[in-house]
Amino acid sequence: MATIKGMNLTLKIWRQKDANSKGKIETYKVKDISDHMSFLEMMDVLNEQLISENKEPVAFDHDCREGICGSCSLHINGEPHGPDRGVTTCQLHMRKFNSGDTIYIEPFRAKAFPVIKDLVVDRSAFDRIIQSGGFVSVNTSGNTQDANALPIPKADADKAFDAATCIGCGACVASCKNASAMLFVSAKVSQLSLLPQGQVEREERVLNMVSQMDDEGFGNCTNTGACEVECPKGISLENIARMNREFLKATIHKEE
Repeated sequence: MATIKGMNLTLKIWRQKDANSKGKIETYKVKDISDHMSFLEMMDVLNEQLISENKEPVAFDHDCREGICGSCSLHINGEPHGPDRGVTTCQLHMRKFNSGDTIYIEPFRAKAFPVIKDLVVDRSAFDRIIQSGGFVSVNTSGNTQDANALPIPKADADKAFDAATCIGCGACVASCKNASAMLFVSAKVSQLSLLPQGQVEREERVLNMVSQMDDEGFGNCTNTGACEVECPKGISLENIARMNREFLKATIHKEE
C-alpha cells in the first residue's frame, strides 16, 4: 500500500525574546505535516523539532484548543486566526494550506496588545475593560430573585446570547486598521444592557467601559467592518451601533 506523504512547509515566524527586545522574522522548515492536523498541532511539531535540535521553541498562546477560551491569537498570512472563517486558530486545519506553501505567522499587532514573547501578546487590557463595568449587581440580602423568574422577551434574549458568544480573543482589534476594541466592548455592553439584570449599572457601565477602552490606547471605530469579518464568533456590527446609542443616552443623562 502506497504511503501518503504529508505537506512540506516553510514557516516565517516572528521571534522576539521579550517585550523590550527587537523582534524579527525567522524561517523554519517542517515536513510531512498531515492535512488532518490543526494549525497548533503543526506548531507543536515545529517546537518538538526545535527542542530536539537544542533550540528555543516558539512561544504561542493556547489553552482549550476547542474554540472556547480565546487564547490562541496568531496572525496567519495577514489574517487574525488565518484564512478560514468562523474559527479560532486552534480550529484552523492544515487542509487550508498546500504543500510547498510559505506561511507567515505573527502576533496580533496593536499598541494595547504589547508582545510578551514571540507570538504571545498581553491582552490584559481587555480584563481591565471588563473590570470597569462588565458585571451586574446581585442582591445577596436573602431576598435574591431567581433569574428564571424574570420575564425576558425572546428577541432580547437572543440578541444578548449572540453578544455573549464573544470570547475576547482580540481578533477584532488585530484586524482593525485603527486597532479599535469597539466590537469587543460593544458585545459586553450589549449582553448586559439587553437583560433586566443589567439595568442597575446600565449607564454607568457604558461610560466606564468606553473610558477604560480609550485609556488603554485602542483606536476609534471607522466602520470598515473588518472586525466582524474576522471575528470567530460572528459578533455583529449592530452591537457597536447599540453601544453608541447607549453611550449617547448615558452622556446626556449625566449632563442633566
